[in-house]
Amino acid sequence: MSVQTFCYESDALPSETVDAVVIGGGAAGLNGALMLARSRRSVVVIDSGAPRNAPADAMHGFIVLDGTPPTEILTCGRRQVREYGGRVVFGEVAAAEPAAPAADGDLRFTVTLADGRTLTARRVLVATGLRDVLPEVPGLAEHWGHGVVHCPYCHGYEVRDEPIGILAIGPASVHHAWLFRQLTDDLTFFTNGTELDAETRARFAARNVRIIETEVKEVVNDDAGALAGVRLTDGSVVERRILAVATRMQARTEGLEGLKLPMEDLPDNMGQRFTSAMAGTTEIPGVWVAGNATDLTAQVGASAAAGALAGAHINAALAAADTDAALAATRKTTG
Repeated sequence: MSVQTFCYESDALPSETVDAVVIGGGAAGLNGALMLARSRRSVVVIDSGAPRNAPADAMHGFIVLDGTPPTEILTCGRRQVREYGGRVVFGEVAAAEPAAPAADGDLRFTVTLADGRTLTARRVLVATGLRDVLPEVPGLAEHWGHGVVHCPYCHGYEVRDEPIGILAIGPASVHHAWLFRQLTDDLTFFTNGTELDAETRARFAARNVRIIETEVKEVVNDDAGALAGVRLTDGSVVERRILAVATRMQARTEGLEGLKLPMEDLPDNMGQRFTSAMAGTTEIPGVWVAGNATDLTAQVGASAAAGALAGAHINAALAAADTDAALAATRKTTG
């Protein structure tokens, strides 16, 4: 997506060095920017305009905002960041990398957008989120966020009592089944090549979970285009209104290679994240990470909280750097 396709108002990219650049305009990025802007820091959010929860009709599991459309939350968040002097710029990051330090030794980073514009910042908050990688089953992706769901806490209540199918991607899907069994009495587990031991089979039987080991060939739609079930490789069709899939979650890394941020694989091939420590700190001085880019299971509330903590931590680091620079200048003048 090029920057010209965005339908939102984009702020001008400042020519002067800013205190912080936030790469990613979701809950984590906007809340981090809010904390920085409220601390009177110059901050720019670079927003690609492609949030993870874009297909969803509403966000759930966050008190007060439960049921609010994701677009409404983001629109309000952008407005609030701007009210404190922060800027939101729509575009894709093509490159982000350390630059030559300032004269006082303070850190500098250069961010280049896909259209060639550049920005220099003292600190970086990476809040790019993640990409859900679905199994390569024909017809599955077109129902993502509606007939195909992944999180029992984000969308589970909305699909309660429906005939639900668990499309397994590995051992983690067994745990997925227990969570969705809480929501419906009509649950089918499509093993999709996942091996089940005798104990797991006994537990499924005890909870009346049907097991189908024939491979899934494709998703089947009804006449209105809604998900109606799956066709197996033997030609039979199993009717389901909802498919639950534990996706492989991949932190979005495009354009960030120059930062050399360390990454970590999750067990059972469940995904890959940016490695971070307390408050989103990383091994790279001056770079923080927050939200789904580092905590792949975080919902909107947790991501927003992580962004706020990282923003406060960045402000503290900048305050220390400002004081160091002021002290050095004073000593130089008086010495």
